[in-house]
Amino acid sequence: MLKAYESFGISKEVYERGEAVLKTLEARFRTIDEIAEYNQLKVLAAMQKNAVADYHMFGTTGYGHDDQGRDTLEKVYADTFHTEDALVRPQITCGTHALYIALSANLRAGDELLSPVGRPYDTLEEVIGIRPSVGSLAENGISYREVDLLPDGGFDFDGIRAAIGEKTKLVTIQRSKGYSSRRTFSPEEIGELIRFIKSVKPDLNVMVDNCYGEFTCREEPSDYGADMIVGSLIKNPGGGLAPVGGYIAGRADLIERCAKRLTAPGLGKDVGASLGINASLFQGFFLSPTVTASAEKGAVFAAALYESAGFKVHPASSAPRYDIIQAIELKTPENLSAFCAGIQEAAPVDSFVKPVASEMAGYPDPVIMAAGCFVQGSSIELSADGPMREPYNIYFQGGLTWQHAKIGVLKSLQKLVDAGLAL
Repeated sequence: MLKAYESFGISKEVYERGEAVLKTLEARFRTIDEIAEYNQLKVLAAMQKNAVADYHMFGTTGYGHDDQGRDTLEKVYADTFHTEDALVRPQITCGTHALYIALSANLRAGDELLSPVGRPYDTLEEVIGIRPSVGSLAENGISYREVDLLPDGGFDFDGIRAAIGEKTKLVTIQRSKGYSSRRTFSPEEIGELIRFIKSVKPDLNVMVDNCYGEFTCREEPSDYGADMIVGSLIKNPGGGLAPVGGYIAGRADLIERCAKRLTAPGLGKDVGASLGINASLFQGFFLSPTVTASAEKGAVFAAALYESAGFKVHPASSAPRYDIIQAIELKTPENLSAFCAGIQEAAPVDSFVKPVASEMAGYPDPVIMAAGCFVQGSSIELSADGPMREPYNIYFQGGLTWQHAKIGVLKSLQKLVDAGLAL
């Protein structure tokens, strides 16, 4: 095995460090496998309940009327996430698009959106209007307020109570950390926050940005009172097979509004061709629990390996984990670039490409990204990205198999070692 890794450009020193770290993670990996097994049962039960059949794998074109595969897939999502309804469509281009649909469909001019967990992910800043943009919620007369987390990372319940007013109509909670160093929230913690919010104003709707969190726990935020959960199919629930798409699952009346925002009033969920990709969406969702477990193992391994090399990581390798993202504080732009170069060189696609930081739509700072994916931009596949700003955190995620995630993590450290930046 060592010779195989050496032929891939990974030194004996880095390989043996990795093997030593792995010995400390056996119990942690068993727990991840148990969660995957539980979630596999959930998905399988939902598919069998809805009598998924061979003819559901075929798609429609044009208007997409009577697309039984599409409609059954949405029932499978709703049953898996224990919600009344779901919207699962290839016409949803990404997670940010899904979030915009959910927000804009359920807010009106004069309403206020509240984030009780601080500033949301960078790409939502233009959606909301924090950074002015054509078509933003602010441009359409929707105001926004946020309450920062406490210094210890907890919820500022007093501040949240004070922020909820007559105009507050919808609360958005981002489960994952985004480009920040704060911790990711567990479904139970989100449930505690939802209960508090509803105690202050019972008719408030709560939406959870569930990106990167699906199937990392036995439960989802929808099991703890979230009115909508939202995510991308080229992250966890697509299982690496979904070529495009997003989902919104939740209360039926809210999902109806989302469907009519995606298509048009009077049309809603009745139109939207699946274009022959139903099989990939079904199979990807079926594989998602085990693919997510592989990515989660890769994140835990990355945390432990980089801790051993003296880097600060978020979360720590021993900490509970509620998403697949591993943040590593690399401290310099050179380290950030070297890490991404290692991930890219470990990719099955575009391994010869050198990642370079550049301006990207929706981000305020230049971003460097490494992703040699079968599906463009798929962050359930081995990938890493980060903004070119202090403290130069890299956000590592993905790995369709645990073995590939391990190779990528070792290769990233090797690139830092080769540049004289680590160990």
